[in-house]
This record gives sequence, structure tokens and C-alpha cells, in this order.
Amino acid sequence: MNLSAHIGPIVSLIAGILILIMPRLLNYIVAIYLIVIGLIGLFGTGSLRL
Repeated sequence: MNLSAHIGPIVSLIAGILILIMPRLLNYIVAIYLIVIGLIGLFGTGSLRL
């Protein structure tokens, strides 16, 4: 199973729900999302495959 095709939309969905529930978290959610996507881009998803 290839997780790289599914991780972006799942993270986006979770971030969107959290922003709707608690708008103050917007800065933190965006920062965490960008860090996660950047790390995945740098190191790839080889270690995430099950």
C-alpha cells in the first residue's frame, strides 16, 4: 500500500476540521502541516510504507 498518495489529503482534512472547531489554531496547524509536507518531500515516504 502506498501511503504517499493518501497522506496529503488526510492531513488537510484533519487540519480543516481543527480550524473549523478552533480557529485560533490556524497558525499552528499551518506550520505543522508545512513542516510535515516538507519533511516528507525531503526524506520521502520510504519509511512510512507498511
